[in-house]
Amino acid sequence: MLVNLSSLYAGLLAIIWFVLFAMIGRLRSQLNISLGDGGNPALILAGRRYMNFIECTPFAMLLLYIVDSNGGGVMWVHALGIILVVSRIIHPFGLTIEKMNTPARILGAGGTVFVILACAVTLFWQYFQR
Repeated sequence: MLVNLSSLYAGLLAIIWFVLFAMIGRLRSQLNISLGDGGNPALILAGRRYMNFIECTPFAMLLLYIVDSNGGGVMWVHALGIILVVSRIIHPFGLTIEKMNTPARILGAGGTVFVILACAVTLFWQYFQR
């Protein structure tokens, strides 16, 4: 049975998703806020950390999966997967209400964008090499 390398990174990203998701649930319970954020800064921040993950990660993971399925090199897929996972771990720590440009936010967002663009270039290369 063939299992793509990208499966490893999908599993790791699912764990990150769960942590971000659970943080919102814990805060909602503590603050007794069922819907929305109630204007609470901690819940606003937790929600943005989660939503940024949801906005960026599935697309990056889809592209990585296609690169992998098209026969992307083992080292290339691992490199992109590691960058994506590390970026998605770092990024939430860089989101703050007080400051826009933190090193963790820049590295996390930059790494994610790098993976998306590197996958796009790789997919074009794979397509035109056939």
